[in-house]
Amino acid sequence: MTEKPIRLIIEVLLLIFICGLILRLAKPVLFPFFIALFLYFLFSPLIDLSARLKIPRSIALIFSVAIAFTVLYFLGILIYASGKALADKLPTYSHQFNFFLEWVKKKMIEIGINYSRYALLENLDFNRLANFILASLGTFFSFLTKLLLILVFLFFMLAGRGKLKLKVLKYLESERSQFIANLIDQIDKEIQKYLLIKTLISFFSGSMLAFILALFGVDFALLFGVLAFILNYIPSLGTIISIILPSLYAILQFGSFWRALWIFLLLVATDFVVANILEPKIMGQSLGLSPLVVLFFLFFWGWLWGIPGMILAVPILATIKIVVDHFPSLRVLSSLLGK
Repeated sequence: MTEKPIRLIIEVLLLIFICGLILRLAKPVLFPFFIALFLYFLFSPLIDLSARLKIPRSIALIFSVAIAFTVLYFLGILIYASGKALADKLPTYSHQFNFFLEWVKKKMIEIGINYSRYALLENLDFNRLANFILASLGTFFSFLTKLLLILVFLFFMLAGRGKLKLKVLKYLESERSQFIANLIDQIDKEIQKYLLIKTLISFFSGSMLAFILALFGVDFALLFGVLAFILNYIPSLGTIISIILPSLYAILQFGSFWRALWIFLLLVATDFVVANILEPKIMGQSLGLSPLVVLFFLFFWGWLWGIPGMILAVPILATIKIVVDHFPSLRVLSSLLGK
């Protein structure tokens, strides 16, 4: 290799390292910013509709931010209150768990499997697990601080909607400005469509999961439904977690493997219908993201911001793919991101 390619590789690696370091250190500000950006694309159609109906933008802005506040606040209340209740209840399930382990041990001995390899499960500490859940929830004041920051970002983003297009039309040459303005509109609509459909499908998946759990009498069905809605933004891995967690909890609650198995099978069947029939039909043409790139983004954003970063990873990647698909000079990057 010549000196120039080596230097280029070193510079690219150094740039990735610096960007990663900045993103990691700036998480308290950038994470609310990305959430606000996500909400901006979801609420943009409402702002556009109000403009067509001649409704004052100030009223549309206040209405949009009020909806965002209501949804996020009640989601936060639900997760925080249900999470604390779950943490308080977990230690009481030690007896059911030990009973289940005895049943598993008996069945494994009957089949001829060495149980001692799996005896590690007997050391599972439910008090420590409950403390982990409480630590993950954080304080409610911290949640309110982040919520306020998200709403401030969202307000200014929605207030400035359309101004970039006006500046392009005003300061660039007529032919070039019209082309760029149309390109901005097209990219904006495609991102809106992707995020809106993905959110609606995630909401449907979470609702169906909560309904199935409630049908079987599983505690905290609504909490598991909200978690499924959030985790659905993480492809494959998020879905697996959202199905396994309530299934394991059903074993703890009922002390019955077979009832939990029925719940598990119903959740898998529902997810199969949503992922393989409903989502492709509604989404239409897929973005065709590379599984390897998706996996890299999941690990990268997971390393940066933990589980919240993994939830945002694929929407961020999808947005990047939509943008680069519209620029011929970025075809190489588009092909790398695609399948």
